Amino acid sequence: MTPIYTALAVLVTFIWGVNFTFIAWGLESFPPLMLTALRFFFTAVPLVFFLKPPKFNRTLLIYAIGTFVMQYAFVFTAMHLGASAGLTALLLQIQIFITVLLAYFILGEAVSRMQIIGMLVGVLGLSVIALNLGGDMPLAGFVCILIAAIGWSFGNIASKQASTQATQQRSDGAIIPSNTGRSKASALSALALVVWGGLIACVILTLSSLIFETEAWQLATFTEASLKSWLSLGFIVYVSTLIGFGLWAHLLSQNTASKVMPFALLVPVFGMTTSVLLTGEVVTWWKMLAMILILSGLVLANIKMKLGRKRQPI
Repeated sequence: MTPIYTALAVLVTFIWGVNFTFIAWGLESFPPLMLTALRFFFTAVPLVFFLKPPKFNRTLLIYAIGTFVMQYAFVFTAMHLGASAGLTALLLQIQIFITVLLAYFILGEAVSRMQIIGMLVGVLGLSVIALNLGGDMPLAGFVCILIAAIGWSFGNIASKQASTQATQQRSDGAIIPSNTGRSKASALSALALVVWGGLIACVILTLSSLIFETEAWQLATFTEASLKSWLSLGFIVYVSTLIGFGLWAHLLSQNTASKVMPFALLVPVFGMTTSVLLTGEVVTWWKMLAMILILSGLVLANIKMKLGRKRQPI
């Protein structure tokens, strides 16, 4: 990956790490499914009226359901059930390993031996959490986050396929004279994917909330919501979703999943740090051990990439 793509990957993981604290603040006023539905309503409106929709097919539907509906409905529910922001951010990164495996089997992307070792080290960090369930991570929350991770993994693969297809269609239909032009086309296609995927998710989540959270759909829920919760919703929508997922989809369209996904290991580091600083989450020895193992896995994965390039013949 180029230095620019590397910097963008780190920026996105920082945004997503901080986002877990904002989710906790949003849940102080809104139930989980309603908050998720509101997130994707404002993600889609008004941009949906200005961005050309991507081709509606199975890929777009899988992306919307996996990345938006499954991931966030279950993450928000897990935190509503008592999972802390820091541990949620940490455990959710099991999606990294699932995504790389899916990319290997579905897309045929290669994964080297050294990168596998790095990911196994990261899995050890995640296993530390599983051995310390209770308190900050109830069993129900643990299961919800695992389901969310599976959904995000399928969404990542669909995102790469949909963004690549959209970019190729745009390039075939117009003369793009430079790499910069192709990059802009890819970024615009990625944003359209997030916005239109968000519209699909909004419909599904709103119906789900009306069924399972019927009592919450009254005027008092919105008028009595705190300013902190509304501001948190704004961050979740415009920074985490539109900027974060737009950049992530762009990164996946320009690089292999095995190069992009290891950076997501930084999300729990940023997530745990901000949760401790902003919400007072207690840091225990096993939380620190889990973070160290996960960060070590990321370092090993990056070393693998550099060594792999050096071995390539000129």
